[in-house]
Amino acid sequence: MATSRRPPSLLTAYVLHRYDWSESSLILDVFTREQGRLIVAAKGAKRPYSQQRSVLLPFQRLHVALGRAPKADEIEGVGSGREVQTLRSAEWAGGAAMLTGAALFSGFYLNELLMKLLARHDAHAALFDGYAATLPALAGGDESSVQSALRAFEITLLQQTGVLPDLSQVTTTLESLTADTRYAVLPEAGVARARAGEPGLPGSALVGVQAALLHGSLQAVAHACSTNLPEWRHALRGLLHYHLGGPLLRTRKVMLELQGLSTPGHHAPAP
Repeated sequence: MATSRRPPSLLTAYVLHRYDWSESSLILDVFTREQGRLIVAAKGAKRPYSQQRSVLLPFQRLHVALGRAPKADEIEGVGSGREVQTLRSAEWAGGAAMLTGAALFSGFYLNELLMKLLARHDAHAALFDGYAATLPALAGGDESSVQSALRAFEITLLQQTGVLPDLSQVTTTLESLTADTRYAVLPEAGVARARAGEPGLPGSALVGVQAALLHGSLQAVAHACSTNLPEWRHALRGLLHYHLGGPLLRTRKVMLELQGLSTPGHHAPAP
């Protein structure tokens, strides 16, 4: 008889962001497979002898157990006490090595997207699995593969949050796409014929990505958008900017600033 690998009370999680709560404790924004984004208080995690000190790192798969929320007066300035849970335990659950260099910025870019676009306590198991699969792809040496992985994650994120239109048809008329006709993917109008001189994607590219989404494979989505990366990057940037409803993401801004200081021709593209 098969046995469970972990107690059902444990959650599978990644740390998206951490910041100081006190001299010895942290507040964590974590992404869990079972419950979505959660705000967690890690008491004593900064102490030198704390076992959690070396575990609560970004991009590392964890098993965490959560307890009751701290007292309201203990978390002043953090948010509603009902939104914050106390971390009881955290164990490393295996995974890839820490990201470095450009891959590190790409990883923080994914984390920032999740924090800004996902509501708390809203589980997205497929998106969690997609995030876990994307992290090791960011460390690859082939820049085209890295950019394909980023575009696939962005597409999956938009789909899972319900703001990506059906890419196989014109949104307003529901007519099927023509392979050689170029289309735009607009925040409010959905898929529409691209205007003259306007960047767009061939119908075949949109249909291919829609089929990959239905297949449910992040690798299939990455492969489908790999042949039109500049066009997908332009289209997705417009969609994300609209739904984020704010200025340039902090991670992208920092990456662009660093690129401006680097030697021309010796840097990787920003996410």
